[in-house]
Amino acid sequence: MTEAHPIGLSIRGAKKVYPGTTALKGVDFDIRLGAVNVLVGENGAGKSTLMKVVAGVETLTDGEIFIDGEPVGFRSKEDAVDHGIGIVFQELNLFPDLSVAHNIFIGREPRRFGIDIDQKLLIERSAALLKRLEQDIDPRSLLGFLRLGQQQIVEIAKALSQNARILILDEPTSALSSAEVEVLFRLIAELKAQGVGIVYISHRLEELIRIGDYITVLRDGEITGHREMSGVDLPWIVQAMIGDKSKDYARSVTHEVGAEVFRAEDVVLPSRGGGNVVDHVSLSISGGEIVGVYGLMGAGRTEFLECVMGLHPGSSGRYFVEDQELRGGTVADRIARGIALVPEDRKRDGLVQIMTIRDNLTLSSLRDYTTSGFHLRLKHEAAGALEFIKRLTIKVSRPDNPVSSLSGGNQQKVVIGKALMTRPKLLLLDEPSRGIDIAAKAEIYRTMRVLAADGIGILFVSSDIEEVMALSDRILVMADGKITQESGRNSDPAELMAAATPNASSIKRNVS
Repeated sequence: MTEAHPIGLSIRGAKKVYPGTTALKGVDFDIRLGAVNVLVGENGAGKSTLMKVVAGVETLTDGEIFIDGEPVGFRSKEDAVDHGIGIVFQELNLFPDLSVAHNIFIGREPRRFGIDIDQKLLIERSAALLKRLEQDIDPRSLLGFLRLGQQQIVEIAKALSQNARILILDEPTSALSSAEVEVLFRLIAELKAQGVGIVYISHRLEELIRIGDYITVLRDGEITGHREMSGVDLPWIVQAMIGDKSKDYARSVTHEVGAEVFRAEDVVLPSRGGGNVVDHVSLSISGGEIVGVYGLMGAGRTEFLECVMGLHPGSSGRYFVEDQELRGGTVADRIARGIALVPEDRKRDGLVQIMTIRDNLTLSSLRDYTTSGFHLRLKHEAAGALEFIKRLTIKVSRPDNPVSSLSGGNQQKVVIGKALMTRPKLLLLDEPSRGIDIAAKAEIYRTMRVLAADGIGILFVSSDIEEVMALSDRILVMADGKITQESGRNSDPAELMAAATPNASSIKRNVS
């Protein structure tokens, strides 16, 4: 197999040192052409750092990069692009106030006579790329109006526009629907046939086994395993990724369900184009109950959580916490009454990137660390942040480091910690395991179960049907802004998927 896939790029002795931590400890890594080179590891293992080095975003502290056996040195991302390297970042690198077309060709727009941007050609080329990805997105649309999954498609289109010889995909399916994932996999097969080397990073292990040709495992900045994919199975991947921690992976916590802590009645969010994004949704959550909402993108799941959190003033409906109706409609009002949200897009909505880890954790609960509402008790704030850093096992050298210095998964833990520090009665989680590795995912699952055992009501939405079935005491399915099915944890996945199909004609309930 290796003879059919020559090495296009190799790294030898890669070492990357940041203040207080060593992200890469002498890594050797090969990218083979015409193949999917899978790279896996826990959050903080060094995957994204290694790929940023390959993409010219970061420079090595020590080590060498070779292309076709010749040493190269990338001083910038543009240098890497010139050598045929493209990357789709886990954290999207787009401009919300520009059009889709301008995002795809940013800095490389076609021009007339080398001066003015050729808008017609720009739109045509962008439309062709989106058609290749089987997306009905208007390239003239403002990017900021697109949902997260559509923005991820635009990021992929941008990488394709560079005609890369080596394409790095960092968590490319984390916000995609199942149909969009299949489109991406068809595109990957097409690129492989053209001799493109794909580096594929994902925490969805079933995807890796399905499409990978080679697999490399990183742990704590070092390679712990490398094989052809045909010679590995799921237990081998898990063991190489997390070692002895693998035996704790699916531990559950038994808990009882108590009295109702939250109720929503007849929630409606009108759509700008007519109809309703959220269409007369009613539900209730009991203390200690974990309720999962499954649905495809555009089903209204995220928008419903945002309505509950007070993020859509144009919505209507009634909300009750412990049978007391909520009167205030602001986010601060909802937090004060015991509702907290972990948003889908942690970078845009969950964190302040220029602030420290500690400050991000305590941002929603500062009133607990102030005297007379003015003076911040710094020691108490630091102790509170440290408690949740330990509780959620956030990998951090110093709490006063910028939150942007953390891996994606550890940033997600900070967002969850920030929500928990408000001591909620109802915790809302929007795709809680998006971009999270298998060990971090297990920790978050255990945290959710422990919180439920403490009497907190949990409502989470996920596009991962196995996650919904594994975690939920009760499952709701949404399509077209409506709840189309309600069932117990022993549901038939085929029925759940059918109920999630858009344009469901009627509401189906099968309570068990």
